[in-house]
Amino acid sequence: MTYTTKLKAFVLFAGLWHFNAAAQKAPQLGKNSIDDVINAMTVEEKASMLIGSEMFGPTLEGNPRLSVPGAAGATFPIKRLGIPPTVLADGPAGLRIQPTRDNDKNTYYATAFPVGTALASTWNIQLIEQVGKAIGNEVKEYGADVLLAPAVNIHRNPLNGRNFEYYSEDPLISGEIAAAYIAGVQANGVGTSIKHFAANSQETNRLSINEHISERAMREIYLRGFEIAIKKAQPWTVMSSYNKINGVYTSASTDLLNTILREEWGYKGFVMSDWFGGYEGFENLDKLSSNVVAQLTAGNDLLMPGTRPQYDNIVAAIKSGALSKETVHRDIKRILQMVVQSPAFKKYKFSNKPDLKANAQITRQAATEGMVLLKNDNNILPYKNKATAIAVFGTTSYNFITGGTGSGDVNEAYSISLLQGLTNAGYKPEEKLQSIYMPYVESEAKKEITRREKEGGILAFPKRMEELELSNDLLLQSAKSCDIALITIGRNSGENTDRQIYNDFYLAQDEVQLINHVSKVFHAQGKKVVVVLNVGGAIETSSWKDKVDGILLAWQPGQEGGNSVVDVLSGNVNPSGKLTMTLPVDYNNHPSAANWLGTPVGNPKSVLYEEGIYVGYRYFNTFGVKPSYEFGYGKSYTNFTFSDVTLSSPTFQKQITVSVKVTNIGAVAGKQVVQLYLAAPALKTDKPESELKAFAKTKILAPGESQVITLVLNAKELASFVEAQDAWVAEAGTYTVKIGASSLDIKATKSFTLNAEQVVEKTHDTFKADTDLKVLKSN
Repeated sequence: MTYTTKLKAFVLFAGLWHFNAAAQKAPQLGKNSIDDVINAMTVEEKASMLIGSEMFGPTLEGNPRLSVPGAAGATFPIKRLGIPPTVLADGPAGLRIQPTRDNDKNTYYATAFPVGTALASTWNIQLIEQVGKAIGNEVKEYGADVLLAPAVNIHRNPLNGRNFEYYSEDPLISGEIAAAYIAGVQANGVGTSIKHFAANSQETNRLSINEHISERAMREIYLRGFEIAIKKAQPWTVMSSYNKINGVYTSASTDLLNTILREEWGYKGFVMSDWFGGYEGFENLDKLSSNVVAQLTAGNDLLMPGTRPQYDNIVAAIKSGALSKETVHRDIKRILQMVVQSPAFKKYKFSNKPDLKANAQITRQAATEGMVLLKNDNNILPYKNKATAIAVFGTTSYNFITGGTGSGDVNEAYSISLLQGLTNAGYKPEEKLQSIYMPYVESEAKKEITRREKEGGILAFPKRMEELELSNDLLLQSAKSCDIALITIGRNSGENTDRQIYNDFYLAQDEVQLINHVSKVFHAQGKKVVVVLNVGGAIETSSWKDKVDGILLAWQPGQEGGNSVVDVLSGNVNPSGKLTMTLPVDYNNHPSAANWLGTPVGNPKSVLYEEGIYVGYRYFNTFGVKPSYEFGYGKSYTNFTFSDVTLSSPTFQKQITVSVKVTNIGAVAGKQVVQLYLAAPALKTDKPESELKAFAKTKILAPGESQVITLVLNAKELASFVEAQDAWVAEAGTYTVKIGASSLDIKATKSFTLNAEQVVEKTHDTFKADTDLKVLKSN
């Protein structure tokens, strides 16, 4: 060996020894402080930690998403510092992963739970926590670390394509349901990501729409649900939304992500962007890099899903000082604080075998309890006759919709149609109708799958299956041989596209004809007709509800849907669901209808929230607009009385307690929801007629049994946001407590006084207007 060769070998050996020694001395996450670990990172490693690993991972050692195929994304691993990848997976109605894997004979199905509207309609906090625990079990046992849920945006308008994922037009019930869901999921030692923060009210041009919203509407309506859930349940992460608010992307809004979320609410977790959030569109990915400094500086700690242009811009910004060392350190620290909590960091040996059988029973119970009985003339339901055939109409009866499309979809092992549910319960669906419907439905369903695969997969908007034209002779034959007709009306929607007014919110002509013809023929024979609504959100009911004898709003109830519907139809379960949104007589009754989607009409760039705080029942009840079915409405197979309403004091100090006795005076056991609405003084600022401030659901009450429900009002529930004072203010004066079975069915009222105005909470001046907004007022 020559001297030169020996020298080169020595230099190489020394270099390798130095590298190995340095690697051994590198601080390790969990053994050293997070600060020490971050300080040991190279610029490139820091940039990697600030973006997801899905696309162009510059330092990635293998793709962590492959450990859970079908997961939405992952954080970056840095092996030399002991940082594992953590897996992020959809979604609100259950874990969304791929059921099949290459070179693997096993299947990895997840449970499809009821959609958000169905869960919220239970008004049952304890039940929703059980649902969360079941979902969290599947997240953990399938190897994911964070569930991208719950979704808490407000139903500003019934046409939002993602309303099925969201809970309500009201922020209180949205926040309380979300808090229970989060608590349940995170009880498993996995995280949640509450979304979409905030005011993600439409899917049309969702990546770029500029929403002009008053600060009061933001704080009272669009942020309040998030505030309740975050303060009560502390989700591990928050996902910022796509849209702009008053000219600023939410993912780059210091007002939203730092001032309100961190400073005012005290949130300690980290914020991630929605996938590709913070720029105009998917067409040109390099544009995505233009906003990274603003996003990271504002407190959007993790940019998802992670692209090479983002990485390059972050590296350049760190080196140039455009991204300060303090900002980078702060954002990464928040991410690593999540990582050290995760199953991945704790090396949890997931089984890939969650208890799907037990979880199916939970989804069946949740779906059943969330169903809303809208109409039941002459107590046609429950229907118990199993000796005579049932006429089952509507394509959706044979092809039940378990949930919406997009990231809220779930790959479940099976789904129970209404037809199957009836058969499972011992009923006899008429065979002639089955022989006509089944071939048609199976053929059309295959065509729809093929179309959606060609037109964007999970983001392709689902098309409604048209109804069959049935002859009068067939209808007459069915009416003579069957005592009752069931008609299912189905609706589906999803991410990336909003619903339409006609043939969606309003029934299509073929559906109107089906209801008209079946009702006419069956009623002529003295037989009854019940409509089952297998939908994700509000539809018009006023024009056709008088033509049928019963209406059951079943929502999109998850994989056990058919069984759950029959549980209610049969009386095996007494319905106790209540509406969490208003069903209007006409679409244009909604105050947001006038400016829905924004302008210009063909390609909206901005939208005016001129209805202000008057969203949903706040508008309908204050302005005297009669709905088809009001917020909080829902019938039962029994009857309840509300009595002995008492207040803990005639004057308000720090809080006031309201108690009410609920008694089942009917012949069937059942549950009832107690809803507390509050009417407040309105001298200083405009206020709704009343607002939901507390609620509770009874246990199952046997006939004659009573339960005392106690509800507590704190100062924040009395207060409204007064922009001129940058504060939540409770005005002095008389407050009226309204105890009801719905927002219009008020059973008892009591009043108390607040002797002096209270500034309940001071805030910062946020969401500066970027246009002249003429906000609706009641006086």
